[in-house]
Formats: sequence, structure tokens, C-alpha cells
Amino acid sequence: MRIGIIKEVTPFETRVAATPETVKKFVAAGLTVSIERGAGLLASIQDEEYSSAGATLAGSAAEALAGADIVLKVRAPVAEEVPLIAKGAKVFAIANPYKNPLLDTYAAAGMEVLAMELMPRITRAQSMDVLSSQANIAGYRAVLLAAQYYPHFFPMLMTAAGTVKAARVMVLGAGVAGLQAIATAKRLGAVVEAFDVRRAAKEQVESLGAKFVEVPVDESGDAAGGYAKEMSEEYKAKQAELIHERARQADVVITTALIPGRPAPILITARTVAAMKSGSVVVDLAVENGGNTEGVVLNEVVTTANGVMLVGNPNVPALVAADASALYAKNLLNFINPMLDKEKGLVLNPEDELVKATLVVSGGQVLFGKPV
Repeated sequence: MRIGIIKEVTPFETRVAATPETVKKFVAAGLTVSIERGAGLLASIQDEEYSSAGATLAGSAAEALAGADIVLKVRAPVAEEVPLIAKGAKVFAIANPYKNPLLDTYAAAGMEVLAMELMPRITRAQSMDVLSSQANIAGYRAVLLAAQYYPHFFPMLMTAAGTVKAARVMVLGAGVAGLQAIATAKRLGAVVEAFDVRRAAKEQVESLGAKFVEVPVDESGDAAGGYAKEMSEEYKAKQAELIHERARQADVVITTALIPGRPAPILITARTVAAMKSGSVVVDLAVENGGNTEGVVLNEVVTTANGVMLVGNPNVPALVAADASALYAKNLLNFINPMLDKEKGLVLNPEDELVKATLVVSGGQVLFGKPV
């Protein structure tokens, strides 16, 4: 079987879907790997490292994908890439099925598309969980982004000229990204508090040394698989007031709240932004899904009239391209390896719960995730 890997063409996408380590393991398993020249440069991987690992270097995307049975990508194929992918090829990518307008195009082209971000959060799939591996990086880098724009120190400093107070950081959403943001902000010396609708998050937040902020309503947002569900209107009203009061006192706010298949919930309203201190920073990790903050703009850093900076970077993991690529590539390898058969090649078992959850296009049909 042949694996094809190409450069990512989505703007600001610096990650790559394979590393020399994963290429070497695919080759050892009997697969042929073809990779477009320059595919890993933005992730600090030279072409020679791929060739040393056993890959064939291709001069173009068309050459890399020619005859490929398996296509590994970070982002879903764009329209120009679809004709380059062979009919029946298995494409593994972050496919964004809820918003991707090309699902029907993939189906018509005869592609088999597996959306890595739909991997169920179960024990067997932990090493394949793309959302967790990339969210971990996003939470870490979000705090560094905030520190970059925040015009003060994060830690408390006692100097001969006086004492500098520690920054107050509030993290909204205590999933993988939120917990890593808490840990990173604490390591930088900030005073940290966090909010999450899931009561199960309280123990995790407190174990990292942060204060857990709770809405005084007898309702929990815990849903299946460790995700959050949508809350009642009463809860949302009290939540908004609580966040408003805490955000006014914060120097930095990191927002991470997402609900699968729905626009990101608004947690920081325009009223709250207007009440925040001049020089404070909001890093919105949900901006690609509409954002948790009113006024945040995709791919921009907005400074409001009262001096609050709203950071709308949609692809924070790509700012740590080398490690993000390494983790993503291992997620792919761990998913694909058990499905390889020496005689039959890659076998997708539609009854396997991992395949069933991630296979969004197959047999000329869109199985899941039509745009909403």
C-alpha cells in the first residue's frame, strides 16, 4: 500500500501529518510512503530526514498523491486537492464535518474520509485522540500569547523600586486546553481561577492550584464522553453575571468553551469587555467556531476603546508546529496501525466503534456531519 502526504495549503497551517519517526514505522510495516518536498519545513523537518526514514520525496502534491491508497493530512482536502486523490483512497484528517462544504464533493469523488477529531474519548482511543493532543498545546500556547500582549509581569516581583502584583488569570472551560492553560499560568506565577459547567472539573482545577468558580444553581453540564452539554436559560443568566464580575477583576482571560456541533457559547459579552481593565487580555480559543467573546475577530488582535486586547488566533497549536505535528502524526499512526493487514492492506471495519465514529464519507455517501 502507498501513503501520500502533501503540504498543507490552509493559511497559517504549519503542521504536517507525518514525521520521520512515523514514516519509519509505516515503512517497517511494509507500506510505501511518498511525501511532497517541503511538507515538513514549517514544522522544522527537513526533506532529508524523511528520505532517511524511507520516504520517497515528490516534487508536487499530484506526484505525492498519485496512486496513494492512504492520504494523511492535517486539514481536510480543499477543492483543488480532491481531483488529485485516487478513488477509494482513505483520507485521514481533521475534517471539520459540521462546517465542511465539500463532504458531498468527497463522496462524489469516491473518497473514504475519516475525521480524526470525532475520535471517541474512550480508553482504547486515548493514544489516537487528536482533540486532546492539540488542545494540550493550545492551552499552553494561549497563556504565552496572553503574556506577550499583557503589558505587565505575570509573577509577583519584589524589587527595590517596589512590589509588582501577580497577574490574575481566569480560564473559562476546564477541558484539556483549559487545564493546560491553568497549569501554564500557575508556572508563570499568576493567580488563577477557572470556571466550567461540569462539576467533575472542580477536583482537576483545584489539583492544579487554581480556584474553581461555581454558579449557584443546582445543575451540572456533564455530558457523555467528558464533554459539556448546553445549559438552561436560568443557569446561563446566573453564569453570565458571575463571569462578568470575575472578568472585571481579571488581567487575563483564556476562553476554551466548545459544544460539539454548535456555535461556541458567548461567555464574555460586550458589556463585560467594556467593564474590564485597560491592558487586560482575552485569548479566545473558540474563535474558529464563533468565539466565546463578543467582539473577537478571526485572525486578528482587536484593541477595544477601553484598552482590552481580544486575541482571535484560530489555530494556536500551529504556533508550536514541531510538537503539534509530532503528536498529531502519532495519533494517526496509532489509529492506522491496528487496521493494517499484510495481505489486504488497510481494512476499515464499519462495526468497530472507532471507525464508526470517525468515518464521515464512504461508499459515495456522506455518513455523518452534513453542514448545519
